Amino acid sequence: MAAPRKVIITCAVTGAIHTPSMSPHLPVTPEEIADAAVGAAEAGAAIVHLHARDPGTGEPDQSPEAFARFLPRIRQRTDCVVNITTGGAPTMSIEERVRPAATFAPEIASLNLGSMNFGLFGMLDRFKDLKHAWERDYLGNKDIIFRNTFGQIEHILTTCGPNGTRFEFECYDTAHLYNLKYFLDRGLVQAPLFIQTVFGLQGGIGAHPDDVMHMKRTADRLFGDLYRWSVLGAGRSQMAIAAMAAAMGGNVRVGLEDSLWIGPGELARTNADQVRRVRGIIEGLGLAVATPDEAREMLALMGGDRVRF
Repeated sequence: MAAPRKVIITCAVTGAIHTPSMSPHLPVTPEEIADAAVGAAEAGAAIVHLHARDPGTGEPDQSPEAFARFLPRIRQRTDCVVNITTGGAPTMSIEERVRPAATFAPEIASLNLGSMNFGLFGMLDRFKDLKHAWERDYLGNKDIIFRNTFGQIEHILTTCGPNGTRFEFECYDTAHLYNLKYFLDRGLVQAPLFIQTVFGLQGGIGAHPDDVMHMKRTADRLFGDLYRWSVLGAGRSQMAIAAMAAAMGGNVRVGLEDSLWIGPGELARTNADQVRRVRGIIEGLGLAVATPDEAREMLALMGGDRVRF
């Protein structure tokens, strides 16, 4: 028998969407973020996708100093691939967002491929008891435009690319795939492209199976065999979309950044819980989970010995 296909699991352990009042299990402090990343890696995640937070309030913090409090701890305890966000929070400037990746030269960094409306206000209907004033102001803002202009995308590429950092290209809608094709045609990005198609966030494409198929067909037409496909589904769509993508030849992303839940009405207690759940789906399909080194080979990453943390 042929060896089973390897699937890369990415775990996004905290993000900048959910706020601390929504779940007592959301990692906030440097110790919690480091423990969450290591636990996810031990459960089977080849890549951990990282944001930082203020340890007192849980507010997103994109300063290099905040990342420096947990990056070395993670590297000392696991050989997983570390992915540093350049998305930060949608309310941040591009200069603020790029600083951690530019400072620490990770093997891979996230890169958002287009501007979009970004609506978090629906969460106020589900989470009414918020502990911090910033949470209500942040979630209730109906005027957020997540700016990712062609100039800003090029700025991130030319700032981080010379360090050897490659990119997880986050595409929230069809136009973002075409934007990526623009940068590929001009030689500013190189294959293999790691394309993370994002489903179910207010302002981006929906989470219907037809939406998943549409994004996959478009990526196939634009990039052929030049890319590796991954998916993340927001909220209740997380595991369903992961199962669909794994069955279709893709890779998957889970984590408390994308969903706080492990099942209907049941909060995930750890990021590792979600990794174990999606690993069971993958292995149930007769597939295998990629190790960090296998993910490095699949994505042509530079190796953990070249990062600056």
